Amino acid sequence: MNLHDQSQPATADGVEDQVPAGTSSALASEEPIESRVVAFLQEQGKLGNPDLARARRLGEESGDPIPRMLVRLGLVSERDMALAFSHVLDLPLVEAADFPQSSVAPELFSPRFLKDAGVLPLRDDEAGLTVAVADPTDAFVPDALTMAAAKGVACTVGLPSEIELAVTRLYEQAEGETGADESTPGFGEVSEDDIEHLKDLASEAPVVRLVNQIIQRAVESRASDIHIEPFADQLKVRYRIDGILKETDSPPTHSTAAVISRIKIMSKLNIAERRLPQDGRIPLRVQGKELDLRVSTVPTLFGESLVMRLLDKESVRFDFDALGFDGPPRERLGTILDMPYGIFLVTGPTGSGKSTTLYTALSRLNTQERKIITVEDPVEYQLAGINQIQVKPQIGMTFAGALRSIVRQDPDIIMVGEMRDTETARIAVQSALTGHIVLSTLHTNDAPSGVTRLLDMGVEDYLLTSTINGILAQRLVRRLCPACREPYRPLPALAAKFARLRDPDQEDFLLYRAVGCGQCNDTGYLGRLVITEVLIMTDRIRQSVLSHATATDIRRQALAEGMSTMYEDGLRKALAGRTTLEEVMRVAGEET
Repeated sequence: MNLHDQSQPATADGVEDQVPAGTSSALASEEPIESRVVAFLQEQGKLGNPDLARARRLGEESGDPIPRMLVRLGLVSERDMALAFSHVLDLPLVEAADFPQSSVAPELFSPRFLKDAGVLPLRDDEAGLTVAVADPTDAFVPDALTMAAAKGVACTVGLPSEIELAVTRLYEQAEGETGADESTPGFGEVSEDDIEHLKDLASEAPVVRLVNQIIQRAVESRASDIHIEPFADQLKVRYRIDGILKETDSPPTHSTAAVISRIKIMSKLNIAERRLPQDGRIPLRVQGKELDLRVSTVPTLFGESLVMRLLDKESVRFDFDALGFDGPPRERLGTILDMPYGIFLVTGPTGSGKSTTLYTALSRLNTQERKIITVEDPVEYQLAGINQIQVKPQIGMTFAGALRSIVRQDPDIIMVGEMRDTETARIAVQSALTGHIVLSTLHTNDAPSGVTRLLDMGVEDYLLTSTINGILAQRLVRRLCPACREPYRPLPALAAKFARLRDPDQEDFLLYRAVGCGQCNDTGYLGRLVITEVLIMTDRIRQSVLSHATATDIRRQALAEGMSTMYEDGLRKALAGRTTLEEVMRVAGEET
């Protein structure tokens, strides 16, 4: 039987009374499968009673089974549901990395059937056909596969989004390349001059599903950014997870225009404009989380490159402990924030967590007695009780222009997203001189360089020494997964690096290395934390600035007065088992 003409999607009616063929005998149970899946999710803390009641109510209206409704509503992630199926039905869970690199039995199954049924063939050999299925409770699927293949079928569990992407890559794209249906172009195969056609194309179900799957997988992977990059023969999708880019399955190349257009429509950008960079936002609810996606497009040789930054409004914690601030740097930071007026600067490269640190400092300073106004580009998180202004250079609302206006608003604390030019820096300095607390960021490599950068921008040295309270430089290192980290004794040469940080009475000590487990997606790391150095503007450092000392001289003086470097802070966190020495050296380098 050939299933190329299969047109009806697979359904799951009556799943409670049927057992899929080719699966374990453990499926046979008096308790309905659906109930066992729900019970497992509740035992694992993945599903609450209110969410279950909501899914049941909507499921009765639509006729969909509860597992499918839970995933559709974003109340349970695809991965958690797949793990529940795997546990309850005693079936293996297959990851995308284990999918085949080429199509299996393409002559037997059409891409449409595989997508509708949520099936991906994995192996076809003498033992039978092995497939990954999105819904292992659907009895129709293994029956249909058995009839088509004329052999036994063994089912495993896969994530629906991963299965659909793999089918698109292995079957639809291959079919298009071989010209299976030259009279009907695949989605995305249009002239980009036809804007209306492009809008229609971006609204079609395959494109909508594909974009939703890309975003959902990013959320499940704890990604902070999604990179969608068109090339001559590939549409590359990469996720930045804990600061490291990781490539995932690529959508078919002919979907490039439709995928980019879909995201631009969602973020209310002009899809007709492909020659200039654009910026937009997408508010979304994914897996029960309120997300804000910050979208940026730039034109490249093969189309528009697009980056989406995922901002999770609910899970973000503006807490210095959660960010990794501790020890001497935390104490020095507290001293700076307790000063009644002056400038506090946070420095570091893009993506080093500067904005989050500023938001955390604002949360600490935010009281009923203080009026706080921020000028940001863009406003990443909305803070209760704080007046936040979005910079709009296209209409003349620049950092400097907004600063001039808000000084007349009688604020106590001003936060400037970034000191980008001399005018902004001068107004910030004047604000600090008139009794305000000013917080801002700079792009420098370390804390002492922040002073010389402002001097280079044209701010007078006597104004800097009168207004700057302190400068914090930071980087982000990956946090070791506590479930699988592995202790080891370092070699004597390596142990010497920690000599000044260890307890003198401690003869032996351990470091930890990354291993990898299910909790951290086999990376060995779970989340990130900061390593910092905090420079406090003391009288001796003020004297060095007035004498136009170099950043190296200022650094030497700060170290003599008790400042620990980012490298030392990183070593201290590695010694505590919170990160690895390799991470510290990757981010902060090695001091000589």
